[in-house]
Amino acid sequence: MTEQRRPRILLTGFSVFPGAPVNPTEALVGSLRETPPAIDADLKTAVLSVEYDTITPQLASICADFQPDIALHFGLARECTGFRFERVARNTNAKARPDNLGNLPAAAAICAGPETIASTLPLEEIEQRLAAAGLPVEWSDDAGGYLCNTVFTLSAAHACDGLKPTMTGFIHVPPLDIDVSATGATLSLADLRRGADIILSAAIDAWGGS
Repeated sequence: MTEQRRPRILLTGFSVFPGAPVNPTEALVGSLRETPPAIDADLKTAVLSVEYDTITPQLASICADFQPDIALHFGLARECTGFRFERVARNTNAKARPDNLGNLPAAAAICAGPETIASTLPLEEIEQRLAAAGLPVEWSDDAGGYLCNTVFTLSAAHACDGLKPTMTGFIHVPPLDIDVSATGATLSLADLRRGADIILSAAIDAWGGS
């Protein structure tokens, strides 16, 4: 019986952007680089620039030699109250907002492919594990009209060279250390990192069983 190889995982966050002088996903990537998780996988992390014109070549460059099996994309949503699972990527720039350079793409399809593409992460299993760890979860069918949805769509549609994961999805998170519930609970960088480790483990387990 052939021994199964370790999966290759890409985990991305974003740099700061207008209205968000601090991006928790950039801090998450920094944490993962400083203290790599103890997982049975090869992990590559990247902070993406918030630029429509360069996002496809950014992803292609990151993935050229790595070619991830699993792609986990994280982004900031100020109205989040926890880890927000995006169930669907929407292949359109119809609701786009200007990026860090002030650029705005045409209101057309992001790439060749269907209008919507479902996340392939084991979301229900991830939800159970995060809940068991006392971390808040919410669900969404609209990843917005910014670079978050663009990256989710490009990844799910296999629209970048080298980025053709068998499992991919997008997760929004709230700003760090602000009230995310009626009880006054907050989400710290430690909570974000703890959740990311749980998500990584759940994705690896699901990939191993596929």
